[in-house]
Amino acid sequence: MGMESEKPRCPWCGELPLYMRYHDEEWGVPLHDDRALFELLLLEGAQAGLSWLTVLKRREGYRLAYDGFDPACVAAYDDAKMAELVADARIIRNRAKVAASVKNAQAFLAVKDAFGSFDAYLWRFVDGTPVVGGWDAIGQVPAVTPLAETVSRDLKARGFGFVGPTIVYAFLQAAGLVNDHLRDCFRFRELAGEA
Repeated sequence: MGMESEKPRCPWCGELPLYMRYHDEEWGVPLHDDRALFELLLLEGAQAGLSWLTVLKRREGYRLAYDGFDPACVAAYDDAKMAELVADARIIRNRAKVAASVKNAQAFLAVKDAFGSFDAYLWRFVDGTPVVGGWDAIGQVPAVTPLAETVSRDLKARGFGFVGPTIVYAFLQAAGLVNDHLRDCFRFRELAGEA
């Protein structure tokens, strides 16, 4: 990695190239593509009780197993397809998470119908502008915030599953609605528009 590994980063990504690439290129970048938001929402739900690295290593397997995260395809999955997914070693084989992914696809499409896009629905919670954390140490970054609790409640009311406040906050951070890169991380200033 050379110079790339010498950049100041958030400590959670360590020295693993996969994690460093995710941190540098994706985490905290404002995301406005509905398909990518759907993918991230399903992956964050799959992560519940596990490490994000576990999910990240299976991401390509998920993309293959879940028809490229096309919400219309996933919403139409029947019991046979769900049984196939539970047996698929490329993904996390948890029956409840697989069932929730189908339910979430159906709820996702309903939100798109109601708001024009999932992007429009989601970003209204932050008035279209990322919330900037501005933390100095990893221990300061919260696991849950009032914003996450509000979004979680709303998603649950709309029929989504595996969207508790902790999962939702991780989703908001990853999708760039919240910039929780540490202040001394090179990505903090770039994403805050200070670079």
